[in-house]
Amino acid sequence: QVQLVESGGGLVQAGGSLRLSCAASGRSASSYVMGWFRQAPGKEREFVARIRWSGGSIDYADSVKGRFTISRDNAKNTAYLQMNSLKPEDTAVYYCAAGYQPANSASYYSYWGQGTQVTVSS
Repeated sequence: QVQLVESGGGLVQAGGSLRLSCAASGRSASSYVMGWFRQAPGKEREFVARIRWSGGSIDYADSVKGRFTISRDNAKNTAYLQMNSLKPEDTAVYYCAAGYQPANSASYYSYWGQGTQVTVSS
């Protein structure tokens, strides 16, 4: 079992920045692939970014490339999502997830956090 707790969401104006954190705990938490997903009202959950705890297998959704950066701190068992140049269309509940494979589909991730709301005002 892996437990994930997100933090760092909030309200920000367009063009602003936020950093989300995902603290992982539990059995072999550091052996997983960490992913960030988001879900806007009335829309399906979509992939945002992923990273292995080793630091490899990084990928981003086209919609966030060049604006978002995923990283991790192995000593703190924490993954981060730095979000810059935020747009109103980035408004969503953001979830971190842990899985066994470096995939972009939510179905490959077995463990999920509770989500954190990000709201970008225009």
